[in-house]
Amino acid sequence: MIFFCLWKQSWQLAGYLRCFLVLSPLPSTSTPHFLSPRKNPSRGRGIYRFSTAAALEETITPSVQISYTQHFINGQFVDAASGKTFPAYDPRTGEVIARVAEGDAEDVNRAVAAARKAFDEGPWPKMSAYERSLIMLRFADLVDKHRGELAALESWNSGKPYEQSAKSELPSFARLFRYYAGWADKIHGLTVPADGKHHVQTLHEPIGVAGQIIPWNFPLIMFAWKVGPALACGNTIVLKSAEQTPLTALYAAKLFQEAGLPPGVLNVVSGDGPSAGAALASHMDVDKIAFTGSTETGKIILELAAKSNLKQVTLELGGKSPFIVCEDAEVDKAVDLAHFALFFNQGQCCCAGSRTYVHERVYDEFVEKAKARALTRVVGDPFRKGVEQGPQISSEQFEKVLGYIKSGVESSATLECGGQRFGSRGYFIQPTVFSNVQDDMLIAQDEIFGPVQSILKFKNIDEVIRRANTSRYGLAAGIFTKNLDTANTLSRALRVGTVWINCFDVFDAAIPFGGYKMSGIGREKGIYSLSNYLQVKAVVTPLKNPAWL
Repeated sequence: MIFFCLWKQSWQLAGYLRCFLVLSPLPSTSTPHFLSPRKNPSRGRGIYRFSTAAALEETITPSVQISYTQHFINGQFVDAASGKTFPAYDPRTGEVIARVAEGDAEDVNRAVAAARKAFDEGPWPKMSAYERSLIMLRFADLVDKHRGELAALESWNSGKPYEQSAKSELPSFARLFRYYAGWADKIHGLTVPADGKHHVQTLHEPIGVAGQIIPWNFPLIMFAWKVGPALACGNTIVLKSAEQTPLTALYAAKLFQEAGLPPGVLNVVSGDGPSAGAALASHMDVDKIAFTGSTETGKIILELAAKSNLKQVTLELGGKSPFIVCEDAEVDKAVDLAHFALFFNQGQCCCAGSRTYVHERVYDEFVEKAKARALTRVVGDPFRKGVEQGPQISSEQFEKVLGYIKSGVESSATLECGGQRFGSRGYFIQPTVFSNVQDDMLIAQDEIFGPVQSILKFKNIDEVIRRANTSRYGLAAGIFTKNLDTANTLSRALRVGTVWINCFDVFDAAIPFGGYKMSGIGREKGIYSLSNYLQVKAVVTPLKNPAWL
């Protein structure tokens, strides 16, 4: 299963076909059954191409019920200990759609106590691995059953296109849990030969209580990347969702309860980083912490873990991924793939191809066509069919992105298109393209996390390797070439955790993901992720009169 996107060639029609991956698609209807258009023209407009405004359309408001807004602790939904709540917003309008329990240190304490008791005294670690896998498989079946509601909540709270949520991310979410359910009864140690008369075996044991902190850009997918391997290995969990997007994690917790997960095995606390997140990272009874988010926050997590009980840490952090278009590239195809690599998910992707290096031979043609493609990008209500780009997640992120665009203009990069707010309400930004970008500009160095493409020129392979590797990040890279030798040279020279050749954002459940340098510690997904949630114990027993050694 390929996550995010499959690229299809149809040159007779429209060149490189831009599409989201369709996995077990929902029935094709103009308006899904759980979405309803409501007459409220003041709440936004409909579909726009960036260059041409369409007629005023009714805003589509999902009719899905927001049923779960409390913490999920020890198998029950409970209010915050303080009684406080915080708002969850619709980024299309900036309006509040729910109020959610606001977690702090006391809520984390309650959740950790429940997870510790479930691990030390409960049935979960003592179940057979096969029994644990059956619960995970039942959960995946429930996700399929409730795909529509989960996709609507995901898009409503995050602003990502509904088609992306329903047709790509929800099937991937269920697939990830089925993948890890398959691993549950295949985790085992080794028999080790040793010098002398001893029998030596290794045991792979669950690490204990795992603390997990997930980001707002892919709430459900990050939930699966964290929770799946931890459960397969027999751990218990306290998960803190992002304060911007708390709704789908709570819904998923309810489905796990329905699937038969024992109380205390999975606990979900909503709240912000400085209070709930810091309390989880520094808790003395948490055995491991896993975090996905910014590099700056990752450093804080690592420090808190070290200063408390030296808990194990995995970090999936920021990126500034190079997308390298070589001189032999077919420009039309390269433009379309580079566009997807950057603008997918409103540019809010840690591995976005945000440094587009283009060989000088094809640079001018590439820039003109990249600009033309950005001008045809469909921006609007993410619940409307055909929309490619919704709003940024929040007012804070919206202002941050506009600040970087201003920096690009002030540093003398050429603003080819975009650069402004889109519409008058919500957090929409015009698809933006800069050319003549230099490596020392902020837009070429910092993780913008928005719909801003920076196009840089290079002369030869040695030069682009050196420049691409200069970044403090090392998460991913894209290469576009027809030359196998060039692809091999670049893929081995680039100091990144993932290299995509003539494709981008291919995320199979079995493909490991993580970064070099300041992009993180450890790997998620695939067999490599299991080691994040296991301890290795050596057991040595004397042998009396062995027949063989």
